[in-house]
Amino acid sequence: MSTRRDFIKKTVLSGVALGALGLPGYAGNSSETAKKGLKIPRRKGKSVMGLRCEPLPVVRIAVIGLGRGNSAVYRLARIKGTQIVAIDDLVPERIASAQENLRDAGRPEAIVYSKEEDWKKICERDDIDLIYNATPWNLHVPIALYAMKHGKHVTIEVPAAMTIDDCWALVDMAEQAQRHCMMLENCCYDFFELTTLNMARKGLFGEVFHGECAYIHDLRCQLDRSDSYHNTWRVDHYTRHTGNPYPTHGLGPIAQMMGINRGDRFDYLTSMSSNHHGLTLYAENKYGKDSSEAKTVYKLGDMNCTTVKTVNGNTILIEHNVTSPAPYDRLHKLYGTKGYAVKYPEQKIALEPDPHEFLSDEDFNAIMKKYEHPLSRYIGEQAKKVGGHGGMDYIMDWRLIYCLRNGLPLDQDVYDAAAWSSIVELSERSVLDRSNSVEVPDFTRGEWKDAKPWPIIDMDRVL
Repeated sequence: MSTRRDFIKKTVLSGVALGALGLPGYAGNSSETAKKGLKIPRRKGKSVMGLRCEPLPVVRIAVIGLGRGNSAVYRLARIKGTQIVAIDDLVPERIASAQENLRDAGRPEAIVYSKEEDWKKICERDDIDLIYNATPWNLHVPIALYAMKHGKHVTIEVPAAMTIDDCWALVDMAEQAQRHCMMLENCCYDFFELTTLNMARKGLFGEVFHGECAYIHDLRCQLDRSDSYHNTWRVDHYTRHTGNPYPTHGLGPIAQMMGINRGDRFDYLTSMSSNHHGLTLYAENKYGKDSSEAKTVYKLGDMNCTTVKTVNGNTILIEHNVTSPAPYDRLHKLYGTKGYAVKYPEQKIALEPDPHEFLSDEDFNAIMKKYEHPLSRYIGEQAKKVGGHGGMDYIMDWRLIYCLRNGLPLDQDVYDAAAWSSIVELSERSVLDRSNSVEVPDFTRGEWKDAKPWPIIDMDRVL
């Protein structure tokens, strides 16, 4: 009987899952490709910008993939108006843990699926509204497309897609099916990010013209030998690709503050990667120089720096480093004509008329309280109790369910999922072409020009 590890290896290396749905493989490994303009395909459905769907008094959910998804089961079971109908994973221990989470929340156990392509059966059910897709990268798009094709809303772990073709596939299917497709970018819902978003929307920073963001996280432990499949698919990606494979944690909040896809959009980017040292040295020290891990060639640079220029002339720096010793850092730096904010290593704000000094602790606390985002003010304390990266995961899930139950547009739509995820392939294209610039497609097909940022929270009604 095949193991989860065998399945992941098979689908990653052969592209079986993608090929079955007619999706092209990654095509970014040549200078010629990097220089080509990115054509915008003709729209096959109709726009989902500001999509409002039928309200769902109870959101019936299936969670596919219980590595990350198990914590989602825990959170969703503690949100009013949800029903966990089905869960799917190949690892029996994860199924058992998810059922325990449901019982602890006073919920009935879910229907269990545990075979490799059971996700298709789940998507075909008529008693499910939302597919919560927490699978490895290579299964994000196949499951999302199949779910929307069968009338389901879908949420996808980050990044939503790894190629430009797959980004377009998500956009096209969402527009054809008129279903929500949201990437689960939880960092948009962290407390400091929400407050600075509120401040930016109210003009305290003036015109925001530059942002810096990152995913710097020492994850060399992904190389550790174990019976778990959990990180093998990530490490496999590092052996085949360079660029930035995980850009959205830092990028999402900055993109929202800059009004990306709503008044502005990414225009082009340039990207550069350092040499790779981290995993090789880690493997040599832990397993010896003759180990297979130490002899593996890793194409991913230890540090990738990607700079994006927007159509309106603003800039964004995105950094990625998961293979060297460094404290966790998402940067989150915001530069405006009236002020500056930074989150790491310490939350600080500087504003006119005295921008040369950070606000005192007293003034900082006062402004954070005054401009606390209505969403975190309303549900923040409950979020901290339930947990999930300090509470931001719960805020994200709560807000998702709130919007679905009230028929509201989601805070992050398929155009955001595509634009933010497109950095994966485009950064590699640029790196492989001596850091020449690469165009970023307009996934909104021009709608960004007239689209207005909607408030990330509408508390006129509460559940």
